[in-house]
Amino acid sequence: MGAGVAFALMAGLMWGLVFVGPLLLPEYPPVLHTVGRYTAFGLIALPLAWWDRAELRRLTRADWTEALKLSAVGNFLYYLLLASAIQRAGAPLPTMIIGTLPVVIAITANLRNHASDGQLPWRRLTPALLVILAGIACVNQVEVEALSRGSAAERTRYLWGAVLAAGAVACWTWYPLRNGDWMRAHPERNARAWATAQGLVTLPLALLGYAAYLAWAMASAPAGAVVAPLGPRPWAFAGLMVAIGLFASWLGTLCWNAASQRLPTALVGQLIVFETLAALLYAFVLRGMWPGGMTLLGIGLLVTGVLVAVRVRPMAVA
Repeated sequence: MGAGVAFALMAGLMWGLVFVGPLLLPEYPPVLHTVGRYTAFGLIALPLAWWDRAELRRLTRADWTEALKLSAVGNFLYYLLLASAIQRAGAPLPTMIIGTLPVVIAITANLRNHASDGQLPWRRLTPALLVILAGIACVNQVEVEALSRGSAAERTRYLWGAVLAAGAVACWTWYPLRNGDWMRAHPERNARAWATAQGLVTLPLALLGYAAYLAWAMASAPAGAVVAPLGPRPWAFAGLMVAIGLFASWLGTLCWNAASQRLPTALVGQLIVFETLAALLYAFVLRGMWPGGMTLLGIGLLVTGVLVAVRVRPMAVA
């Protein structure tokens, strides 16, 4: 249990980086952020695949198909929706919506996976979920108030950001449930090799997306204009993509796989709250400001909810 929570915490710290990436390079479209990140992830996975070649050879065609599905939905589509939401609404509002994942996943997993994981008693799980929801509401109260005072155009942009973030929630509700099923069905498999496998199958998707984006950019560019493959700030873009590809994609997936092998899905789903906390930390550091009292109260409630949740033990279902 302790090792699983520690791995989930490390995954959250890594994944929190993806919320500030689009803000560091706001002039880059979400598609370029997505294909850049996962091209870097796939290229990083290539030398790691040699390291894990013996373990990767054990994967069947069905395993590779599963890795492709997980990468397409949980990596590629999820980040495309999230980056689009962040660029339209800023980081806090998508963070608030993504922050509902602990509750959404816990409820879904408790309804769906109780036969294999055991069922977390609702009377003990519900207080933790309510505390987490209260924390999310407190953390984002200031952002919601600011939204209510905005112009019609700003509210429309925020609305689209919210819709895109909700799509990201759907992707990442499906991903940990499906990934957790595979990890617990194959307890003898290496979590690092499974993360590398997902990186390998993501690479062709990212390269195809990159080629499609460049073709569209060249077709829509004015006559005589030169399209830079890495955008207006190539070194900053390449460095950021490598950092996110290594830490958020590969290392974060590795840590999450290790947590998924050790914890019930309904519990590990709640630990995605670490991603929300990390994203808030990085966003406030980027803003150069200290969170207000209501935000600090919300963070305290989030942490309390997680501490309560990890004490709930699953019960076997006949």
